[in-house]
Amino acid sequence: MAGRGYVGRFAPSPTGPLHAGSLVAALASWLDARAHGGRWLLRIEDVDTPRTVAGVDQTIVQQLSACGLHPDAPPVWQSQRTALYRAALEQLMAQGLAYACSCSRKDIEIALAAQGHTRTRHAELVYPGSCRLGLSHPLARASAWRLRTDVPLAPQGQLPGGSANITWNDRRLGPQAQDVAQAVGDFVLQRADGCWTYQLVVVVDDAAQGISHVVRGQDLADNTARQIWLQRCLGLPVPQYFHTPLVLGADGAKLSKQNGAQALDLSSPLQALNAAAAVLGWPAQTGPVPQALAAWTALVAAHGGSPVAPWLPPSP
Repeated sequence: MAGRGYVGRFAPSPTGPLHAGSLVAALASWLDARAHGGRWLLRIEDVDTPRTVAGVDQTIVQQLSACGLHPDAPPVWQSQRTALYRAALEQLMAQGLAYACSCSRKDIEIALAAQGHTRTRHAELVYPGSCRLGLSHPLARASAWRLRTDVPLAPQGQLPGGSANITWNDRRLGPQAQDVAQAVGDFVLQRADGCWTYQLVVVVDDAAQGISHVVRGQDLADNTARQIWLQRCLGLPVPQYFHTPLVLGADGAKLSKQNGAQALDLSSPLQALNAAAAVLGWPAQTGPVPQALAAWTALVAAHGGSPVAPWLPPSP
C-alpha cells in the first residue's frame, strides 16, 4: 500500500455536468486512492474558456458529493493558476524548447501535402515543424507556442541525451511506447487565442499538487507520451498512470455530450454508482452509499490494488 505518499485526483472539465462515463473515471480514481490509503483531490480544468459553461463547476462538485466522493482538500480551479502556466512556458522558452507558431490547420495540411503525406480521417495532424524550421510565413498574426520534440534531453532535462521516443508502463494497459516527434510533432502549449492547452496545464498542476498516481479514462492514454516528454523538459516527476475502461455511446465512440450523454440522474446515487462500478468489473451493492463505497474499496485492496477488477479483460 502506498499510504501517505499516494496522491490522486479527478480533474473534470466544466463543459457539462458529469455523465455516466465521467462517473466511472471519478469512482475509479477515488477507489484507487482509498484502497492505497492515499489522498484524493478535485481539480476543475476550466482553462478552455470558450467551452466552459458557467455554473457547471458547482454542479460537478454537488454531483460528486451526492455520490459520496468527497475530496481531501478544497477543489482548485485552473483559471486561478495561470501564473504557474506562464512560469512553465517561460522556463521552456529560456531553454530554447518552446517557440512561437502562427500556422493555421490549413497551413499544416498544405505543408504535409507538399511533403507527400496524406492524412487519414481522425488521425493526428502531425505538425511538420514549419515555424521552427523557418519555412512558414512571418509571424504576422496571433501566434501559438509549441514545444520542440526534436531536441534530445538527458534524464534531468539537460542537453544532450534521450529523445522524445517515450516508453512507460500503464498500470492497466501494460507497456506502452510512442515516438512523439513522429506521431504528433511539436505540440501546442498555448493557443493563439491565449488559452493554455490541456497538455501543459495537466503536467504543471499534477506536479504542483504532488500527484503520484493518475487514474483517468482510456481515451486520454494517447496523451501520456506528450505529458511525459513535457515533464522531462520541465524537470518534473512522472506519476504512475492507469487508464480505465470507457462507457461508449450508441455510435460506439466514447460517451460524451456530442453523442447524446445525459447528465447523471442522481435521484438514486447508489444506482448511478452501481452502474459505474459494473463498468469497472465490481459487483453491485445494496447501500447505503458509504457502505457501498467501503465494500468496493475493500475489494480493490483485496485484488491487487487495481480499481478495475482483475477478471475484466483489457479493452483494445
